Amino acid sequence: MKNLNNPQGSAVKKAAFSFILLMGVVSLFSDMTHEGARSIMGAYLGLAGASAAAIGFVSGLGEFVGYSLRLLTGFIADRTRRYWTLTIVGYLVDVLAIPALALVPRNGWIFACILIVIQRTGKAIKKPAKDTILSFAAAQNGAGKSFAIQELLDQIGAFLGPVILFLCLLVRKGGDEFSAYVLAFAVLGIPAAVTMILLLFARRKYPHPEQFEEEQKTAASEFRLNKTFVFYIAAISLFAMGFLDFPLITMHAARGGLFSTETLPLLYSSAMIVDALAALVFGFLYDKFSLKVLMLSTAFSVPFAFFIFLFNARWALFLGTALWGIGMGAQESILKAAVTSIVPKQSRAKGFGIFQTFFGLFWFLGSWCMGALYDFNITAMVIFSAATQLAAIPLYFAASRSLALTRQ
Repeated sequence: MKNLNNPQGSAVKKAAFSFILLMGVVSLFSDMTHEGARSIMGAYLGLAGASAAAIGFVSGLGEFVGYSLRLLTGFIADRTRRYWTLTIVGYLVDVLAIPALALVPRNGWIFACILIVIQRTGKAIKKPAKDTILSFAAAQNGAGKSFAIQELLDQIGAFLGPVILFLCLLVRKGGDEFSAYVLAFAVLGIPAAVTMILLLFARRKYPHPEQFEEEQKTAASEFRLNKTFVFYIAAISLFAMGFLDFPLITMHAARGGLFSTETLPLLYSSAMIVDALAALVFGFLYDKFSLKVLMLSTAFSVPFAFFIFLFNARWALFLGTALWGIGMGAQESILKAAVTSIVPKQSRAKGFGIFQTFFGLFWFLGSWCMGALYDFNITAMVIFSAATQLAAIPLYFAASRSLALTRQ
């Protein structure tokens, strides 16, 4: 790559930004599919007879599978450099598993759970490779800003998906509730198909995204588990352990009578709007203040469970959901940007795989534990959630100091 001060360099920078936008639109339709399904999954599994502990276990297991396999797929991506192949195969498995839920029979929540795990497996296949090719383009425009723009478009889809399902459930209001869910999952096959069409177009237009990032910037040495990365992994593991998955929130809202079944997707949509705005703000802040921004975003998300689960009021539910959205926005943007800052180009898929594996493992353990605590003592669950997230803040600080010393 040439210096960006010349015309050729400027063209490369614009092409990289166009690639970020195009992949963002791919994510938009992908998130319309699986986040739309996620907005009703807790209520759907509860309707099918699953307990809170079972929902927490399955949600956590899905996240664990979806994250733990990324250590393997990240290693494969680095060794083979077949970033596009892994991305396309992963997206195919990811988005097709959702409309397949329309084929699940009544009381077949176990079959639904299998499809949930399959969907998360698709994410495991695609994510290290996809995040790596995005990081190449992000090198041209700033990692924080680039991943924030990705997350903004991603969350527009995450907002639209639940809204579409709200309309589907509204149309079928008063009828058979299970049939309404079947219709909702079938409708999600449309954005699933659009996702694959756009992804194949992106592959054809940008076959070699690795050329966006200059080799000499990161070719100095092979990645090792340095102190900065260890502090960072410990921090994100604690954050993940205390961060509730949304199906438990929707189940709680439905049980408390704060939302009717057909309006539950709107609760998730509101969280996705906050998620998108938070990702944009924190992404730009990340390019200026680096890892320190993670301490701020975590501090905002810590009290979300307190408002959602200890107040039986809509205002508290909305406030808690907004704080949850801030935490999720940070997770999907600046947590990835941090990996780009710490891990060199030639090992970045492996770095993303390690990061996502630990994140998923502790998300699984936390979700399972908090699902069980919900059935036993809700206050204990809230304390567990807040305490583990708070414990991540000093570790983010340690990682930030270590990174600064390394750069000096």
